[in-house]
Amino acid sequence: MKRLFTNASILTMTSREVLRNQSMAVEGDRITYIGDQPPRAAEYDEVIDMSGKLLMPGWVNTHGHAAMTLLRGYADDLPLQTWLEEKMWPMEARFGDEQVYWGTALAVLEMIKGGTTCFADMYDHMDQVAKVVKESGIRARLCRGSIGLGSEEEQQAKWEESVRFAKDWHRQADGRITTMMAPHAPYTCPPAYIERFVASAKELDLPIHTHMSETQKEVDWNVKEYGVRPVEHLRRLGVFDLPCLVAHAVHLTDEELDILAEYDVKISHNPGSNLKLGSGIARVPEMLQKGIRPSLGTDGAASNNNLDMLEEVQLAALIHKGASRNPEAVPAFTALQMGTVFGAEALFLEKEIGTLEPGKKADFITVDLSGPHMQPQHDLVSLLAYSASRDDVQDVYVNGDPVMRNRECLTLDEEKIRYQAQVVFDQIRG
Repeated sequence: MKRLFTNASILTMTSREVLRNQSMAVEGDRITYIGDQPPRAAEYDEVIDMSGKLLMPGWVNTHGHAAMTLLRGYADDLPLQTWLEEKMWPMEARFGDEQVYWGTALAVLEMIKGGTTCFADMYDHMDQVAKVVKESGIRARLCRGSIGLGSEEEQQAKWEESVRFAKDWHRQADGRITTMMAPHAPYTCPPAYIERFVASAKELDLPIHTHMSETQKEVDWNVKEYGVRPVEHLRRLGVFDLPCLVAHAVHLTDEELDILAEYDVKISHNPGSNLKLGSGIARVPEMLQKGIRPSLGTDGAASNNNLDMLEEVQLAALIHKGASRNPEAVPAFTALQMGTVFGAEALFLEKEIGTLEPGKKADFITVDLSGPHMQPQHDLVSLLAYSASRDDVQDVYVNGDPVMRNRECLTLDEEKIRYQAQVVFDQIRG
């Protein structure tokens, strides 16, 4: 299919400049042209007038647990360890294939309607997650998250499943699915278990994804148990010798920031989840100063409680200003980069997505500029970062194919998903 989008405002994310009255051509799954001299319309199967809309890359959500949408609002206003150990883990132990499938479908529907075109997911029953990704048309980097607190037999089974899933699904769904290896966290995985995942990731040539330094309690525990903080602990285990994405990274010293910069460790900043759980505020301005390019993630909907990436962009632009008392801490365009191009880098997909350029995958969204909250249009970058709503997202394309048009999801049955999500939760409510 060849499509031509005309009369658009385009934010390519290669620079802060918004291109006005431009055209973008898409052939198959790739962008072939961006400019003010469009190819002849007759050469295209579909010509779409984008007057009054902004074209930009889709959001890249770099950390989450999609099926936890079923636990949205189930347990709020609790510290992380209490929330996990007394509320989340007991309920998640009841999850089967149906819960994960429909919980993920609900999450993907929500993400698509908010303009997310690619997401990372760490969970159990990951074949079900991959099925939803395949059916929905979205792009994803998936991993079987493995907690190593059980018996040796349980640890072995989780590791084997992680390897099998990574092999089975890597580059599937027309290349939209890629995989990672994921020991859950330093405080839930013995050192030898983490080393086993490092060896497998190296053998499979895949990145590693893990939680790290989310709370001060976690950091203190690591020092008590192993004599070092989590960053040095993971460095010694060889985690940073491979492409690595860590989620949260809230409690870091200057020395740890230097280590992460030296090893080019990618960071998923989850401001909404970290605020709600009272975990703290990550040192994003210092990361940026040291050349680290933190991405954004929503975390699961049980700790956020939504999967709205635009909200994370806006939080990132705002909370660091307040925390540092510096209005220049995270400028509007930097926050948008965190949600797009920095996200692509964090998932090691920057050669394919994250910006709009000829040759890259046609993963993009359109934003309606007509609302009163989007007027006057002095600066569209500012409006996106501080004024826009996820409901302003009108169209979503992934791999050149429309998955949402005029806010109607084309690949998923919204009514059925809403219904089934409640049904499968009621089955395990007890």
